[in-house]
Amino acid sequence: MHRAYQPVVATSNKYLQQKWDKNDYQRHRAKVQKATAVVDTRGPPIPAHLQVKLKKLQLQEERLALITRDNQILSSKLADITRSNGRVENWNDYTSKSLNAEKRHRELVQIAQANQGILHRIVHCESEYSRSRLRQDWEKVERVQRDIACYPRELNTQQKYKKQVRSREVKGQRSKE
Repeated sequence: MHRAYQPVVATSNKYLQQKWDKNDYQRHRAKVQKATAVVDTRGPPIPAHLQVKLKKLQLQEERLALITRDNQILSSKLADITRSNGRVENWNDYTSKSLNAEKRHRELVQIAQANQGILHRIVHCESEYSRSRLRQDWEKVERVQRDIACYPRELNTQQKYKKQVRSREVKGQRSKE
């Protein structure tokens, strides 16, 4: 639609009609702002007994009274301590004794004796393994391994020594020839 002002009623001057309409609208808005509500939208009034809460006040006063009483007791104790010479009056002259100390001691002695017996049996027990039999078994295993092997295993130091002696002997024989 066109942006120029279009009056609702027929007029001879559009500009004057626009100014009058604008003033009417402003007066209308001012009246709307000043108008009071006809319908009451407020909530219902809160009763006095719910606003004051006497029970809560009573509990708070009792709590404060208890705190002040405890503070007075503590302050009087502190005053007594500062007035005194610093003596300690709460010495306990008794020693704490257990009612089942003897039974626990007997159980400990019994356990110690049992442990000593186990230690004695372990120390004096003979071994089930025979060193000579183990050595014979190992030699048998080595022999079987040598027989099965495709290639000779590394030479022992004794075999190396024997080879060196033989090679010297062979060299010595060659030199004699």
